[in-house]
Amino acid sequence: MHDVIIIGAGPAGLSAAITCAKNGLSVFVMDEYLKPGGRLLGQLYEQPDGSWWNGVNESSRLYDQALDLGVHVQLHTPVNNIEKTDTEWVIYTEGETYYTKHLLLATGAAESPVPVPGWTLPGVMSVGAAQVMTNVHRVKPGERGVIIGVNALSSAIAMELKLAGIDVACMTLPKLSQVTDHAAQPKTVLDSLLHVSHMAPSQFVRLGSKLMKNDFMKKLGVTFYPKNGVKMWDIPIQLRKAVVEIYGDGQVEGITLANVDTNGEVVPGSEKKVPCDFVCIAGGLYPLTELAAVAGCPFYLIDELGGYVPLHNERMETSLDGLYVAGNITGIEGAKVAIAQGETAGLTIAQNSGVDGLDREIEESIQAIEQTRNNAYIQFHPHVKKGKRLLQEQWEEYVALSDKNVPNQYV
Repeated sequence: MHDVIIIGAGPAGLSAAITCAKNGLSVFVMDEYLKPGGRLLGQLYEQPDGSWWNGVNESSRLYDQALDLGVHVQLHTPVNNIEKTDTEWVIYTEGETYYTKHLLLATGAAESPVPVPGWTLPGVMSVGAAQVMTNVHRVKPGERGVIIGVNALSSAIAMELKLAGIDVACMTLPKLSQVTDHAAQPKTVLDSLLHVSHMAPSQFVRLGSKLMKNDFMKKLGVTFYPKNGVKMWDIPIQLRKAVVEIYGDGQVEGITLANVDTNGEVVPGSEKKVPCDFVCIAGGLYPLTELAAVAGCPFYLIDELGGYVPLHNERMETSLDGLYVAGNITGIEGAKVAIAQGETAGLTIAQNSGVDGLDREIEESIQAIEQTRNNAYIQFHPHVKKGKRLLQEQWEEYVALSDKNVPNQYV
């Protein structure tokens, strides 16, 4: 039996494994994917200081460091179920059953692409799939593509596709429906796009975004937004157009694009065809929490964090004894935040395993998470700090009710 088992070999899981191993614990990490690194593998962007953040290299660095410290990492290992006995956690896989007193869930996030007519055609994929094909496997998803959905994630990946020499015809909106909702409303999308405008190579775009500080200016911005879009990385960002259909005979051959008004409604008669050989759909990310749910962990819905997240404290402890969480399962953020959270989780696990003298390190690591969050180059949810405050309030309420033996509404 290992001192700690970690499910997820992404940035949070590997960081936690390294921290636990440094404190003398035996660590076993399992992941269903064929490579360690998780979503970190696909990341590639230039940082404000001019250096490049290369997710493949960062993954290799973390993985090699974990192996050097004696961490056992097992890939190709999906987890089917977890449960708690009186004294330990039981983890079920297709091959073996594992036991531990300390279990960390670092399962990351999943994509939620929005449905578009024709999205079942070969050549349609999520933006994350295009990112992995390009940055990890070095395979172009196609020669000319269209990205449906304008948000922080798709903006970052569009830049990466351009770096790979792929022609991105445009980034545009999905057709307005009950499902697409905010993702198809130009004003809402413009507001979210302002949070990644610092990534734009165009000084005009960066300066223009600073002028849109209030709702009046944003409304003007949408009203007079160019029909052909504003270019970022030479890619037209089209907030006044929407894809009404993806067409093709047996595979993607193009999209049908139409003008939309300021509310996102399609302007009849404005449809035109745009040829392309692949389409990426970007609906954002949500925390991958199934295993936490199976374990019986209480949840709370926080839109600012991307959806339902397991209740946990700043030390990355859940309300269940011996169960911890770190990374995107706690809310959608960047890899650097996940790494910082992994370190906190690792220190907390070590302390709960009997390692003394870690109080100061844990407090410093919690502060490091906040500092990393403040300095994040890409913020997937602009109000993530509000989301973290709401989560902390729910944790405090949960603990207070538990101390009074009052039935809790989240169980």
